[in-house]
Amino acid sequence: MKKERNVQNIVIMALAAVIVVMSVGYALYNQTLNINGKATFNKAVWDVHFDTDTFSETSTIKSTTNSVQNTTISYEVTLEKPGDTYSFTVNAKNFGTIDAKATKLTLTGLDAAQQKYITYKVSYNGTEYTSTSDLDVALASGASHPVVVTVSYILPENANDLPTSDNVTVDLDVSIDYVDTVSTTASGS
Repeated sequence: MKKERNVQNIVIMALAAVIVVMSVGYALYNQTLNINGKATFNKAVWDVHFDTDTFSETSTIKSTTNSVQNTTISYEVTLEKPGDTYSFTVNAKNFGTIDAKATKLTLTGLDAAQQKYITYKVSYNGTEYTSTSDLDVALASGASHPVVVTVSYILPENANDLPTSDNVTVDLDVSIDYVDTVSTTASGS
């Protein structure tokens, strides 16, 4: 009997210990956790376009019209004789809070005949392009890249390729495509 009683006492003490451990565990598990802090999120803004305040014509010939819309510039210029050149500079600027990447530069407006006596080139951030090109150039938030556009009336290799009139008027466009680096990074991962 004494042995039985000792076993019962051991079992009771073990059960009591288990109940105490479970009570402490439950109290710790059921405890309220308070986290105090402050988080500030700024609104993400996408705003990449040509900065019209930086537009300047850098030649003696002036364009007759020009229109700057976001990341496209349309303009008309008349070149009177071989050797005439029209040029302008404008900055492409990231006014937003999201980093951007230039992905394509498009030059339009010259037909096949005009390409024989008119050169059309764009320098984007120091790199020169003479045709529509794919780009991979980062433009950080708040940063800008200079865009220099030059159109020149040149003597063609074959004199028969010259236009029949002295004045040559061309309507041209230059456009740059941008994407945000957040979605290109996420989709590339």
